[in-house]
Amino acid sequence: MEGFEYRNPYAAPTAQVQPSAAEQFDDELVVAGRLPRLLASLIDSAIWMAISTPAIIGLLRFKPARGIGELGGSLVLLTTVGYLALFVYTLILLSREGQTLGKRFIGIRIVRANGERAGLGRLFWLRYVAPGFIVGVMSSIWTLLGSILSLANVLWIFGEQRRCLHDYLADTIVVNA
Repeated sequence: MEGFEYRNPYAAPTAQVQPSAAEQFDDELVVAGRLPRLLASLIDSAIWMAISTPAIIGLLRFKPARGIGELGGSLVLLTTVGYLALFVYTLILLSREGQTLGKRFIGIRIVRANGERAGLGRLFWLRYVAPGFIVGVMSSIWTLLGSILSLANVLWIFGEQRRCLHDYLADTIVVNA
């Protein structure tokens, strides 16, 4: 009886168990290089700029005598809807995978420094909003101070751990996916 496999119909069901994030990344944590992080950031910026294009075209149609016009208003509305859709999709990607579209395309992801999955709250508030708020406050005090802080945030990646200041603030690292 070749090819016969006995299965007990009364046996308990079995299931495949996914390893936790810490188990999954223990041996595989490889910090992403500086170039992949730069490329991912440039891709994200290009996507946001592409969505801005209709609004720019709409605003270029502005004439003092007639205002922005119906077409211009529609293009600005289209851009607003595009921004909202991309923002929601990015939040979903960050929540599920720890990636933005650029990071997904390049093949890198954001995790906690200990290798666990970084939660959406940590990523959104500590990695994106808090640094932007701090730079905004510093810029309102002295414009050059905000610019220096923004530059320092990015240049911190040239340290041994290849982490920007926002990575330290959120206790995250960017690793190869």
